[in-house]
Amino acid sequence: MSSYTVVTADQIKRRNYWVAEIEKLSGKFTNDFERLSAELSGEVKKFGKDSLLAHLRLCGAIPERYGHDSSEEKLYSKYTDALLAEAFSFMGIKSLVLTERADAADVECVAENYSFVADAKAFRLSRTAKNAKDFKVQAMDGWKRGKPYAVVVCPIYQLPTKTSQIYQQAISRDVCLFSYSHLSVLLMLAENEGNSHAVKALTAVLSAVSTLNPTKDSQAYWKAINNAILQSHPAVAQLWKDEKIASLEAISIAKEEALTELAAERERIMRLSKDQAVLELIRKSNLDNRESVIRRVADTGIFNLT
Repeated sequence: MSSYTVVTADQIKRRNYWVAEIEKLSGKFTNDFERLSAELSGEVKKFGKDSLLAHLRLCGAIPERYGHDSSEEKLYSKYTDALLAEAFSFMGIKSLVLTERADAADVECVAENYSFVADAKAFRLSRTAKNAKDFKVQAMDGWKRGKPYAVVVCPIYQLPTKTSQIYQQAISRDVCLFSYSHLSVLLMLAENEGNSHAVKALTAVLSAVSTLNPTKDSQAYWKAINNAILQSHPAVAQLWKDEKIASLEAISIAKEEALTELAAERERIMRLSKDQAVLELIRKSNLDNRESVIRRVADTGIFNLT
């Protein structure tokens, strides 16, 4: 039984399944993503809003069990993009995940009266420092390619809460910083009141960003975003209260998951023999790869060009 009031035991169970599933799938990226995307799409078709909310509320934290820059971590990043596309599609916005191009946004979306590009962000809870480049605001502006808007969706607890140049960049470049929690509210609005009202709320958010005066003030930014959603429909107020509780519960769940993983890793290390510990240290130092790179260094022949 879940001790949480909004996030359910089934949602936590679904999170655990997908963390393990991504670990199991990761290997050959293109095939893995196609399988993951198909499975996620099938799940959403079967369970609808409940499935999407389970993912959106808990997807913001990259599992600590995944190695840095590992195939699991890379596949997890595309999983959040696929989730974003599914969420916008649920609202009646045509959405496509791009997998081949490196110089483009990860998700393209087409609504009835406008289009936009989008990107999903996730971070490890153990990561201490984030900077403007982590949110790719400038890159997203360049990747609009004629589209009027760009949206970067992040875990709400990882967004700057004080003054930050991230907000100034976003406002100046018409890039909307959004959260999975805000997106969850729009999904519930779509489910309860219809897609048109959810799209209307999203449109109000995008318009609010484009009309703000550039500022580093996080409060000014989020007041504009929050008011745009809250004023879009009378039903939002109650959905907002529920999601506010869910966002607090999601932090608790993410922390517990991460701390459990670190405790398990600490125990595993403590159980290593001396020889095993030495071998693991060598592996993590990446000595073999660094040695290979060094051995490939050769004369370029530039000095012979006369």
